Amino acid sequence: MMIGKLLQLGRRKLHNIISEDTIKPSSHTPSHLKTYNLSSLDLLADHEYVPLILFYPKNRISCLSPNDKVREMKKSLSLSLTRYYPFAGRLLTPKTPYIDCNDEGVVFLEAKNDIQMKTLFQHINKQDETVDQLFADGLVWHSSPHSKSIVGVQVNHFACGGMGVAVSMSHLIGDGCTLGSFLNHWASVSRYGSTYHKELLPLNPNFIRSPGNNSIRPVAQVINQWYVNRVKRKFVFPNTKLRELKDKVIDLVASGSIRHIKNPTRVDVLTALLYKTAMAAATTTSGCFTPSYLLIPVNIRNKLVQKLPQTTVGNFLSVIMVRTKHTSETSLSVTVLEIMKGKSQLEGVQSVQQAAENMISLQIKLRKENVAKRSYWCSSVCGFPYNKVDFGWGKPLGATLALSFLDKIGFLLKDTPDGDGIEALVILEKQEMEVFENDKEMLSFSQID
Repeated sequence: MMIGKLLQLGRRKLHNIISEDTIKPSSHTPSHLKTYNLSSLDLLADHEYVPLILFYPKNRISCLSPNDKVREMKKSLSLSLTRYYPFAGRLLTPKTPYIDCNDEGVVFLEAKNDIQMKTLFQHINKQDETVDQLFADGLVWHSSPHSKSIVGVQVNHFACGGMGVAVSMSHLIGDGCTLGSFLNHWASVSRYGSTYHKELLPLNPNFIRSPGNNSIRPVAQVINQWYVNRVKRKFVFPNTKLRELKDKVIDLVASGSIRHIKNPTRVDVLTALLYKTAMAAATTTSGCFTPSYLLIPVNIRNKLVQKLPQTTVGNFLSVIMVRTKHTSETSLSVTVLEIMKGKSQLEGVQSVQQAAENMISLQIKLRKENVAKRSYWCSSVCGFPYNKVDFGWGKPLGATLALSFLDKIGFLLKDTPDGDGIEALVILEKQEMEVFENDKEMLSFSQID
């Protein structure tokens, strides 16, 4: 009954825009900073938006009136943009290799919604259209590739008195880590009035192209092209169960021919479990095993020879590729070892330029191996500070990406709001999901949400 109501809501406009403003930096960007050159890694990303929404229940925000909260958010955003000055700039064209830091500002919308926040939050992983409406128009993933804005904000007031802060950031300016740093800086300014933050670090502005190829596509565009009937489910894996899973993997490795393994992370072992279960579901559905690939984006800020702070603005991502060509390679232990091997090979990257060259090489390899036939991505934002964004009225009940952003077959991992486990959003073809969600081994470590 509740889901049916949400589906009905998703077909019509469920919010009314009650105010629209443009927030500019509190002080002008100096002339020598007017051009912000995008790095070679930035230019391998598309001008598509990373859309994140933070949910704040009424009981956490009742200390201030809605007008006071929004007024403080606008003021602190203006102060924050003096440090994050490219966010207030414009991209002249989708292919321009720099941002014009012209202080035109960030679009800031305020909307009233006729739905209970709890209702939406409980079923958010099944309602693409509904969630997309919570973001500034045209700034949800690939919905407006010609938009010149870098960042957009929409504050949503729900019928229950709760609030959703939706922020869209162009992927050209940075990755998920960048978005988390920006949000927490903005929230810190809102709480304390301080604008202290390390300076944005300039990156190499040279775009590295592969010889004879001027149309390199992002890795995400190369994979998962054959699926047409995707469904999404959320599973929760408590830390107690993840520790059991780690122990199981270590025991499996110790009992096999390979007897050395460093301590795998909970993300490593969970990624392997989800991938193994998805391959098994695909095999059951099709009747035969198909060689598969696992693609894992990795934050490389701390893997460069010259380590960078996690607050560094930009795209600092590389991708690990795990090949599974035979059924003998589908075990948990083999997959975990391959994941850890891939991560170790990223250590000691000399520069952003080298990282970009590695990404281009991977893209060429993906096309040669026709990875689109059977591939899964697994992106983790565990450890990213989304659940800590406190504007002065407490931490959010939860944070989620708009589902239009998650249009590839695979898995998104994020910390549970209480930090006591990992939420896994699983996206598969419908028939395969029916097998996946009944897998006994996977369910022994999780609970479906």
